[in-house]
Amino acid sequence: MSEPMLSAPHNLIKKLVFVSILLAIVVVVLGAYTRLTHAGLGCPDWPTCYGLLDVPETKEQIAKAELAYPERKVEPEKAWNEMIHRYFAGTLGLLILVITFLSYKNRSQGTPLGLPCFILAVVIFQAALGMWTVTMKLMPIVVMGHLLGGFTTLCLLFLLYLRLSRHRVPYSDFAVKKYSRYALLGIIILTGQIALGGWTSSNYAALSCVELPICQAGWQSQLNFENSFDLIPPAKDSYEFGHLNHDERVTIHVMHRFGAVVTTVYLAWLILMVFFKAQTSTFKSLALIVGVALVAQVALGISNIWFSLPLSVAVAHNIVAGCLMLTLIALTYRLRRTI
Repeated sequence: MSEPMLSAPHNLIKKLVFVSILLAIVVVVLGAYTRLTHAGLGCPDWPTCYGLLDVPETKEQIAKAELAYPERKVEPEKAWNEMIHRYFAGTLGLLILVITFLSYKNRSQGTPLGLPCFILAVVIFQAALGMWTVTMKLMPIVVMGHLLGGFTTLCLLFLLYLRLSRHRVPYSDFAVKKYSRYALLGIIILTGQIALGGWTSSNYAALSCVELPICQAGWQSQLNFENSFDLIPPAKDSYEFGHLNHDERVTIHVMHRFGAVVTTVYLAWLILMVFFKAQTSTFKSLALIVGVALVAQVALGISNIWFSLPLSVAVAHNIVAGCLMLTLIALTYRLRRTI
């Protein structure tokens, strides 16, 4: 069967979506880097930085900034981390606005419109979360929401790209079709685990357990669920570097590790089932790709503990989580298209 001709506007939108996916990956990486270098409050205001479009660096600018915000020391390096993240995020937002506009103009040609509009709404809310991250002084629920918003934007853009792609023939592999619902459940489980990771990071609990496989000796007696997962914390001038006590951070970290075990076991089962049941190379290859991403993510998680959270490994742990989700979405999408 020959591939249907695609209109020039449709192809343009598809190319812009691909560029936006690459840009969204950069934004996720920069967001993780900003968070892990403790630069989330590198600029105490939003969207400017100490009232500037860039960063105060001259003696005069620094003196004026310190006078306006005496509670914070001006650190240009951290401020640049934050502002570069904002520049890229703003560019991504504008690109998604263009994609939505072009999708509206080309809607009569079959270009999806609902999904681009939804992505635009998510990005607008994501911008609000970015503002609240600063104005609410790194409140954990806002920081975690901002992280999830970045992942959500990336995943929705990837789903839009899949929908804009035309395949020559439908995928036909009856043996694995039933696993589409299990793959969808895998997305839900992985989303929960990413949220747990965001909660661990936003509460500065990443190094609360420094031994493998679960935690250091006596961790069972340290578990305290009373306040560990309170979404609305007590009012603080700032939540930078965390507000919970050690036991509560240990509890969060332990739950993240248990979540990692559940997620790994479930996805490994799904990967093996699809790989051995599939009759076509398409699904076998997709299962292998998901498997590689899963192994890489587990290895990075272990490395974070083994090497005491090196910045490069911690950032990679964030981006590989995104890649794992994208590969799982691709597998689920194609399983659901099977006829």
